[in-house]
Amino acid sequence: MIDEVCAFVASKCQLVGRELSLDGQAALSAGADMIVVLGGDGTLLAVSRSLGDRQLPLVGLNFGKLGFLAEFTVEQFKSTFDAVLADGRTISERMILDVSVSRGKEPVFHSLAVNDCVIQAGAPFRVIELAVRIGGMHLTSIEGDGLIICTPVGSTAHNLSAGGPIMQGGVMAIALTPLCAHSLTHRPMVVEHEAKIEIIVEHANPGTMAIVDGQLGCALRDGDCITTVRYGANMLLVRNPASPKWHGLVTKLHWGQPPTYD
Repeated sequence: MIDEVCAFVASKCQLVGRELSLDGQAALSAGADMIVVLGGDGTLLAVSRSLGDRQLPLVGLNFGKLGFLAEFTVEQFKSTFDAVLADGRTISERMILDVSVSRGKEPVFHSLAVNDCVIQAGAPFRVIELAVRIGGMHLTSIEGDGLIICTPVGSTAHNLSAGGPIMQGGVMAIALTPLCAHSLTHRPMVVEHEAKIEIIVEHANPGTMAIVDGQLGCALRDGDCITTVRYGANMLLVRNPASPKWHGLVTKLHWGQPPTYD
């Protein structure tokens, strides 16, 4: 399949390289204008993170299960390729978060997050306590299983399963969704995209972690501070011009569809 895709691309434009890797730095070094990513949504997330502040348009060919971000089949990729190259409106900008963890004054973890940063209780799975600070102001303390901080891209991932708000991909905002909060008053909320969000771990379990995009993790201790801010560059996602804007939400996540009866 890789050979087929590469042969097709080479017949249409200059193919500057191919890599069996999640690291897009080789494409940057080769002077690529666009990257075709073969895999699932997780593959796209990893490649985007690897590009840092030099984001290139990413075309996702879905070899995974859902394909919410990786919108193209190989056949659709071929049939729409000329339109993708000719029409810059197929490129959608999606915000990225910059996530860091500090222990005292020492940094212990740093990563970009295209989907989310999830602070989650681990074994022995007792309630953890998190203080939430936005723009330097203490907002609340949450007791429960953790907290999701997500981008609009990530709003249809773990956030959706936890009952958080669905945000359109191009919206510039950040959602905070408590995980099984031991309170009736803690509900998901959406804040402005420029907000600086700090989460202080007031009480952790031995297995408590900060997890980025479901792929990278950092063990947390009492007193650790997780800081998220908007990153200076946006992910550049190439949309399938043959699919309506809400196609994935309706056809793949079946949003708003009534129950079926036998």
